Amino acid sequence: MLNNRQLFLQHNAQTTFFPLLLEMERAEGVYMWDVNGKRYLDLISGIAVSNVGHGNHKVIAAITKQAQSYMHLMVYGEFVQGPQVLFAQKLCALLPQNLQNIYFVSSGAEAIDGALKLAKRYTGRFKTISCKNAYHGSSQGVLSIMGSETYKNAYRPLIPGNTIVEFGNFDDLNLIDETVACVVIETVQGEAGIRTASAAYFLALKAACKKHGVLLVLDEIQCGMGRTGKMFAFEHYGIVPDILCLSKSLGGGMPIGAFISSSQIMQSLAHSPMLGHITTFGGHPVCCAAGLAALEFVLDNNLIDEVKEKELLFRSKLIHHKIQEIRGVGLLLAIQFDSFENNKKIIDCCIKNGLICDWFLFCDNAMRLAPPLIISDNEIDEACKIILKSIDEVIT
Repeated sequence: MLNNRQLFLQHNAQTTFFPLLLEMERAEGVYMWDVNGKRYLDLISGIAVSNVGHGNHKVIAAITKQAQSYMHLMVYGEFVQGPQVLFAQKLCALLPQNLQNIYFVSSGAEAIDGALKLAKRYTGRFKTISCKNAYHGSSQGVLSIMGSETYKNAYRPLIPGNTIVEFGNFDDLNLIDETVACVVIETVQGEAGIRTASAAYFLALKAACKKHGVLLVLDEIQCGMGRTGKMFAFEHYGIVPDILCLSKSLGGGMPIGAFISSSQIMQSLAHSPMLGHITTFGGHPVCCAAGLAALEFVLDNNLIDEVKEKELLFRSKLIHHKIQEIRGVGLLLAIQFDSFENNKKIIDCCIKNGLICDWFLFCDNAMRLAPPLIISDNEIDEACKIILKSIDEVIT
C-alpha cells in the first residue's frame, strides 16, 4: 500500500522536481508538527499568510459559526451576505476615503487581474507599467506584467502593452503618459528579495500618475495587513493608491483576496458590459468571517504596534560574518548570503533543525523571514539561535 508521500507524488500536480515532502499533522501558534511528532518553528507563515498564527481560536470559532449558518449561496455580488458586508465595513473603516468600495475575490492573482480589468475599463486605455523582478501572481493575465522574462517565456503570447521599469528609478517615471491605464507596483517588493523604495520615489510616482490620469495600483498582497508595522504599507510613504490589492493574510488562513477602489471607479465594472467581472467563490462567507475575525484579533491585541520592536530584535540577534545584509521592513525580512548554494544549504539545515524558512523567486541567495505577527521575543530568540547554528553547521 502506498503511503501519503507516494500518493502525493503520484496524484498531486508537482511544481518542482524537489518538493520539501514534509507531512504535517497539526499546527498551532508559530509551530507545526509532522506525522513523526517533530516540531518546526514557522518563520514564513505559509508565505505571509498566517499573521495571527496557526489554529487561532478566534478565527476557528468564526469559521465554525459561519459554516453552521451557511456557506456558498450564490455567485459574488447578487445576495447580501452578512460576513461580506461586515468584513468590508471593517476594512473600509481603516482605509482612506477614496478606498471605500471592495470587490472580494478568491486569491491575490485574481485581485490583480481584477485591478487590471478595472483600470483598463475605467480609463479606456490598454497599456500598463510594472516593475522588474515584480511578482503579482501566476495566472495568464497577471503573468503578462510579471517582472521576470524567465517565468514568462514558456507561456507566450501574453497580453500585450506592458512596459517593465526599474523599481525605485526616478528616470523611468517619464514613461508614464496619457496612453497608460495603470502602474502596478508592490509597495514592498517581495520575490525580489524584500526591496524598498524611498518615500520621495512613491510621492513622485503618485504625482506622475495623477498628472497623466493613470491609476496607481498598489500590490500589498504580501506586505499588507500589518506585516510592515503599519496596517497598509503605503502608510509609510504618504501616498494613497487608486486601487489597492490584498490577499494572503487577509483571510486569517482562509483563501480570499480583494481589490479596493472608489465607488466611482468600481462602478465601471457594472455596465457596458454589465457583470464586467465575475467570480463564483470570491468573498466566500466562511472566508470573510475568518478574515474579519483575524483582523479583529490583530487590532484587539495591538499586534501591529509590536512589529517594529520584533524586527529590531531579529536584526540585533542575527549577526554572523556570513550574513551580508538584512533587508526589509517590519516582519518581512531578507537575510542575504553570498550564493544560492550556501543559502540552500542553510535553509535545508534550518529545516533539519526544526525551523521552516525559504528563499525568493528572484533573489535565490537570500533567506525569507515572515513569521506570524504573534511571534514572541522568546520564539524570536529560539529562531535566531537555530539560524546561526545552521550557518555554522554547513558553512566553514
